[in-house]
Parts: sequence; structure tokens; C-alpha cells
Amino acid sequence: MTGFPILSLMLAVPLLGALACLFLEAKAARTVALLATLVDLVLGVVLWANFDIGGPQWQFTERLEIFSGFSYALGIDGIALLLIMLSVFLMPICIGASQSVEKRVGEYMAAFLLVETLMLGVFMAQDIFLFYMFFEAGLIPMYLIIGIWGGADRIYASYKFFLYTLLGSVLMLVAMLWMVHTAGTTDVPTLMAYDFDPKVQNWLWLAFFASFAVKMPMWPVHTWLPAAHVQAPTAGSIILAGVLLKMGGYGFIRFSLPMFPEASAYFAPLVWGLSMAAVVITSLIALVQSDMKKLIAYSSVAHMAIVTIGLFAFNVQGLEGSMLVMLSHGLVSGALFLCVGIIYDRLHTREITRYGGLAINMPRYALFFLLFTMASIGLPGTSGFVGEFLSLGGIYQVSTWAALICTTGIILGAAYMLYLYRRVVFGEQKNADAAAMSDLDLREIAMVVPLALGALWMGIYPESFIAPMRADIAALDARLARAAPAGDSAPTPGKAKPAHHEEAAHGGSH
Repeated sequence: MTGFPILSLMLAVPLLGALACLFLEAKAARTVALLATLVDLVLGVVLWANFDIGGPQWQFTERLEIFSGFSYALGIDGIALLLIMLSVFLMPICIGASQSVEKRVGEYMAAFLLVETLMLGVFMAQDIFLFYMFFEAGLIPMYLIIGIWGGADRIYASYKFFLYTLLGSVLMLVAMLWMVHTAGTTDVPTLMAYDFDPKVQNWLWLAFFASFAVKMPMWPVHTWLPAAHVQAPTAGSIILAGVLLKMGGYGFIRFSLPMFPEASAYFAPLVWGLSMAAVVITSLIALVQSDMKKLIAYSSVAHMAIVTIGLFAFNVQGLEGSMLVMLSHGLVSGALFLCVGIIYDRLHTREITRYGGLAINMPRYALFFLLFTMASIGLPGTSGFVGEFLSLGGIYQVSTWAALICTTGIILGAAYMLYLYRRVVFGEQKNADAAAMSDLDLREIAMVVPLALGALWMGIYPESFIAPMRADIAALDARLARAAPAGDSAPTPGKAKPAHHEEAAHGGSH
């Protein structure tokens, strides 16, 4: 594979597909979009198969100097590989979930394929300005998808989405310009090893935080998310929850933590505080929702808070756990939005009270919906369990209180998800129109089965997903070790060993 520009090819395929879709009528546009996403999925599998675990940190690198200070540089490590796989896995499902889109199908498919190119670019970029361009440009097609093909309040939702995410990123650009000026390079791997002045780090960290916290989204800058999810078409919700939220987490892993270790440690209590608040508050808000999509949107904020708490635990378990939560949440929340979309297409309402007793007339649907509900709660054997367990285990080493409060999120998560499931699937059939709905057809089965298999595979054998990123997480952990905060659960004062050394020894053995 050396020398073959597979990353550029993966960016080019959806881009060319998008251009083609603009000039095709509806049926042809659907076919081209599906083919383009499937080709990228195959390329993704080839990428994973050829990824050398234990080889150099950055693989499949490409570099083309465009002008001094800006180059088209691509390359991936294990962390990027997993997020790229998540993206190419979800895209064909998104195209399949877009059957109910009637107007401007060609433009719709083009917008989706453009989203795919831009989000893959975010995970592949090795030049800091190239990263910024992909990171920001991804807003544009998503804004159009919500604003043109969304629900009744779509204009408000799309503007809110756009303005929130854009405002944070302006600060990040200023910080990037300063960093490039100081370090004299735009190369991300070089910057990741560059030691910035600890006094300046805090300001740089805050500038990046402004952008990534909104993208995650972290409480209290999460309010654009429920609006965007509720108004977006089904496929828009799947890709928003599945991949676009992960860009914030990826940003923390790739920029904030390795480039500003001291600042990250200084602000860690802030992140823990916001994450603890998010887990409890958004879970309670989810409990009282009457709109299915809104409930799942609030649950997303709670799950992403488990990610941020794991990232700022400064140890291997926390970092690996938060990556696994991101991957699992991408599959499971995407699947839950798909489940909502499937019944929305039949009854055209998201109100929980309009359903009930679906187990009688839609048994296959009820079965898959149950699996995804359990995965969202974190039932052992599903993808949700592994990541949450590791994340909370990681934060427990640093702050027992944070671990305690975040664990309530799992209990509340079980409450709101099971409550949703009971009202939709069990009980008496109050509405004749809901009772008359048909069960999953072949197209829908083809979309939910891969998601179900992914969630189970990750729950039963997470090693497949931990192995590619183990070395990268260990390198990040080593970079953070000098700044890591001391844990509050030391056995006896004065004898506390830093959690890291045992950690590294333990991490290397399995």
C-alpha cells in the first residue's frame, strides 16, 4: 500500500459523487450516492486491513506543499482510523434512510456526500490550517441539510447551529495563527510535540475549548443540539450524532491535550464540573421529554459528557474509554435516530404518546429498538458498557466524586431510555393508526442489522477497536504524565504513587 494515495482517494470519491448528483434526477442521484458511500466503505476496510498496528504512529501519509506555510498533508494514526471507519460505516445507512426525501433529491445527496468528504478530511488532515478548513467547511452542507430538508422550525434551528459552532471557531483560528507563528510550522505531529510556554497555554487552551466544547456539545453550550436534531431529517440526525459530535472529542485528543498539557491539567476541574453537571442535568431533562428525537438528543449530551470526563482523567483507561464511548455512541445514537425515523416515516409524528403497543404489530422493530436501547444504557455485552466502564474507571483514579456523580448518569440513562421504550413498544394500542403500521421492510432491515452487529461486536470483543489506538493513547498518556493532577483517592498521605507508572506497566501487559 505504500505510495498509493488511499486517503486522497477516499476524499475524492464522495466529492466526485456529489458533483455528479447535482446534475442527476432523483432515482439516479440516490444510486450514485449509495455507490459512492459503499466505495468509500470498501476503501475504509482496505485502510483498516493495511493499517500496521505497532508500526509507525502516522501511516498512509501524503504531503504536497501548496505554498509556504500551508500544505496538503494527510495521514492517520489509530485514533483517526477508528473515527474514519465510523464515518464510512454510517454514510451508506444515511443514504438508505433518505427514502422519504422528495424535494431536490440531487442536491440533498450532494450535500450528504460533501459532508462525508469534509468530515473524513477532519480526521485525515496533518496541516493545522487544512484541519481548520475541513472542520469549518463541514458546517455549510449540514446547515443546508437542516435548513432546506428539515422540519417546521428548520430555519431557526439551522441558524442557531451555524452561529453557535462558528463563533467558537473564530477564537480557535486566532490561536492557530499564534501557534504557527511561534512554533514556525503548520505540521500537526510537530505541534503535538512542541512545548508552548505554560503561561500562554491557558489562553490557547481556552480558544480551542471555545470551539470544541460547542462541537461536543458540552453543557451549557449544548442548546443548539436538541433544536438541530429535532428539525434535521432522519439521515441528518444520524450523521450529526454519529460523526459530527465526535469532531469535538477528536479535537481534544489531537490538539488540546497533547499541545497544551499544563493548561489541560489546570482546567481539568472545570471540565469535570461541566461534565458532572451535564450528565445529571441533561439526563433529567431527557426524562420529561414528550418528543422522541429531543429525548435522544439530550441523552447524547449526557453521553458526550462521559467522553469529556474520560479525556480529562489523564490516564490510559480514561482516554481509551472516551474513544470507545465516542465510537459506541456513534453507532447507538445513530441507530436510535434511525429507529425514530422509521416510525416517523409511517405516522409523521415524534410524539411518544401517539405510539404504544408496537410490539404487537412491529415485533422485528421492537426487537432491534430494544437492543439499541440496552446499548444506550450500557448493558454488558453491548458497545455502551465497555467505554463507559473504562471512562468512569479512569476518572475514579483522579476524582472519586466525579466518578460518583457521573455514574448516576447511567442510572438516569436506564430510567429515561426504558421509560421511552415502555411507552412506545409496550402497553395497550391506543391509536388505531399506530396499530396499523407495518413492520420493518427489507431496506430497513438492511440498515438496522449492520448497526446491531456493530454494537454487539464492540461489546463482546472491544479489543478489535482498542488495538489500533493502544500505542497512540499510550503516547498521549506519556505526553500528559508530567502535568497529570494527583488523584484524591491516595491510600495514605505521603506514600501516594502517581497513577501513571503502574498504569503504563499495566497497560502494556494485556
